[in-house]
Amino acid sequence: MKHLIQRAKTCYNNMMLQTKFTITHLLITTIPMLVMFLFFYGKLYDMVLAYTVRSEQTASAMTIPQINGLIDTILTAQNGLEAHPYYRKLFHSRASQTDAPLTDSADAVDFCQLAEKTIDGKTITDIRIYMDLPASQPIFYKKHTSRIFRPVREARGAYWHGIFQGNRSYRSLFCPEFYLSPIEVKESGDMAFITKASIPYKDELRTCYIAIYYSKAPFTALLKNNLSKDTSVAYIINDRDSTVATSNHGLSGIYHFSYDKVRDYFMSSDNFILKNILGEDVYAGFYYIQKTNWFMVAVIPTKSIIQKSVLIVIGFFLIYLFCIISAFLIAIKLSHSITNRISSVIRQMSKVRSGPPTPLPDSVYHDEIGGLIDTYNYMTRTMNQLIAEQIKAAEDLRHAEFHTLQAQINPHFLYNTMDMINWLAKQGRTDEVSEAIVDLSRFYKLTLSRKETLSTIADELEHANIYVRLQNMRYHQVIDLVNDMPDYMMDCTIPKLTFQPVVENAILHGLLEKVPKGGTIVITGWLEEHGAVILISDDGVGIPEDKLSGLLSGKGTSRTGTNIAVFNTHRRLQILYGPEYGLTYKSIPGKGTEVEIRVMYAAAPLL
Repeated sequence: MKHLIQRAKTCYNNMMLQTKFTITHLLITTIPMLVMFLFFYGKLYDMVLAYTVRSEQTASAMTIPQINGLIDTILTAQNGLEAHPYYRKLFHSRASQTDAPLTDSADAVDFCQLAEKTIDGKTITDIRIYMDLPASQPIFYKKHTSRIFRPVREARGAYWHGIFQGNRSYRSLFCPEFYLSPIEVKESGDMAFITKASIPYKDELRTCYIAIYYSKAPFTALLKNNLSKDTSVAYIINDRDSTVATSNHGLSGIYHFSYDKVRDYFMSSDNFILKNILGEDVYAGFYYIQKTNWFMVAVIPTKSIIQKSVLIVIGFFLIYLFCIISAFLIAIKLSHSITNRISSVIRQMSKVRSGPPTPLPDSVYHDEIGGLIDTYNYMTRTMNQLIAEQIKAAEDLRHAEFHTLQAQINPHFLYNTMDMINWLAKQGRTDEVSEAIVDLSRFYKLTLSRKETLSTIADELEHANIYVRLQNMRYHQVIDLVNDMPDYMMDCTIPKLTFQPVVENAILHGLLEKVPKGGTIVITGWLEEHGAVILISDDGVGIPEDKLSGLLSGKGTSRTGTNIAVFNTHRRLQILYGPEYGLTYKSIPGKGTEVEIRVMYAAAPLL
């Protein structure tokens, strides 16, 4: 114990002065608050629990009559239709339903007008009567009846129609949304009360369905208004264990009770009861909705009651905390005035570990700390000046090396090209000499038209094409250059004269050494995560393994001569982008060579 006390004392003494003040005031304010919280929490939880459950019971008791009122509105609409003389003539008389006078009668017009008036757009959204009669019947296409009366084939895709077909004993059915077809939901309403009836037709009874469509929105609004907490949920289920309406689809799925259990709970208690669902305690209440075989379930998770208790406890201490915090802030302000300036100097000096030093604002005061700040700022300015001079010197050296390496490539290409033109001139091939000079002029126009050291892949491909055309003039069209570069890479930037040295090496020391001379060079490319890759492959004689390792070192030899152009290209790319970029040679003697040119694509080059 003595050792622990000594360690705590040492740790406290090593803390910053500001931290010591903060810990002292936190202990003074937290200990009394914690004691009072523990004393009051248990009693407050019981009070909040009783109040919350009682509030939900009251709200549910008020909600059920409102839901029953909505049901009565729907049943009243159904009864109003059944009481109409035309309805009785249509479904209860033995008259033939194919007679046009019955369709054109004043009763038919009045019945349809009654149906239209019943549709209020808020609760009742539509009325349809589906009749199992031929589609040619006048009742389906007469202007005043076709809106209400529809052939039963329009309902055969609905789930509710399958329920009636599967159970002949059903005479009526309250349908939630998923019982209806998508067309019904879109055109008529998202819930329906369906009544089954029969109509005489040619000495037989045909099935009809009277559908009163209504909106789910009023039910959902009542369920949501029934709740006092966002974490609670109220929902309605029917005797087929389907959710009719809910205040929250996610929560109703989590806190789901089966219809049989709800009925048993309802019979055993009329109050909220405590149940465990998926390891969580909840309070649940169950209410029967008359004339529907529906039950409303209201669920209150106990964790929400606990949260409410905590909020009340927090509110109870707000005034007390305000007083304590005010005193605490005053103490912090006083200590901060002493330690803040020292801390700012320490923080600024610690940034030197991750980057160049940055100066502090000049001190307004001329005490010891002000002198420390002035000295630090002088040191910072001196160090930054030295760093800037070193960076500039290194950058100038890189620029000089880059331009020196690039200057070694252009004369190399010009020498080989002029040698070829001289050979053509000696052969008296003046037209080809003219064409070669035009190509050479175009090549250097592209190369020298801008001062920048970078061009696009499209320009580099044109350079390579010009070079191959010039070589084909000399070697009787034995070289094929295939461009397989994707269009999206054409605008990628790349150093000038990157492709030409590689293509030149492939021709002179690969294709022209074959017997017979000639072959194919393929240029393609793709993008990777950190850059672009261009692949130049040929089917020449290949490179022996003992020469391949020294090809890019600047000391080895190429297939028959020096590799200064290829080495300079490789070195330029490494200077521009870094050591992981540049050229990579792979070769199989007797089969060919592949050269990967790897450049940076996502970021700008270093120069």
